[in-house]
Amino acid sequence: MADQTSDQVSIPVDGVTLDGELAVPEGAAGLVVFAHGSGSSRKSPRNTFVADVLREHGLGTLLFDLLTEAEDTTYETRFDIDLLTDRLLAATTWLREREDTQDLALGYFGSSTGAAAALRGAARRGDDVGAVVSRGGRVDLASDALADVTAPTLLVVGGADTDVLALNRVALAELACEKELTVVEGAGHLFEGPGELETVADHAAEWFERHLG
Repeated sequence: MADQTSDQVSIPVDGVTLDGELAVPEGAAGLVVFAHGSGSSRKSPRNTFVADVLREHGLGTLLFDLLTEAEDTTYETRFDIDLLTDRLLAATTWLREREDTQDLALGYFGSSTGAAAALRGAARRGDDVGAVVSRGGRVDLASDALADVTAPTLLVVGGADTDVLALNRVALAELACEKELTVVEGAGHLFEGPGELETVADHAAEWFERHLG
């Protein structure tokens, strides 16, 4: 693995402070910002695993909490996609204001409801976001923004996650950017089977390397 710095960071936004971990390998080709799903956090073991793989491929990562602990106790807030999108965009602006990250190509990796925030955020940032990867994404929650996404977008869904797979097939047709749907056969929503999360991480790394590198 390339030499890297890993920093515990605090991201100020809308009068609150969001905790995160920023890790950038030396000579990183790009930086991937993670948007976790409802009820999760920057410590999500699945996103942490994917982030480790991305860094092995020379990509920087930002894992951060989209909500404060108090906000995360409210069901409605967890599914407030507009709020989650605003938080993701605020973190993006924060990265663009840092000397060590301002010039890096940016990508978004969104999981479950976080994927809706990633797609909405990509639609609003335009060319500033170079690629998006969705893992088991509730892409239906971004349906009104899909046509505005210009970033190359990879949708990864478990073959046994039938409802979400159906939603992703509809979203794929609505996306006008470079796009791809990858189905991990036999996998459920959380990709808990042997090798399934590794497959997700490998597909994500390849996608980000291709479009951010």
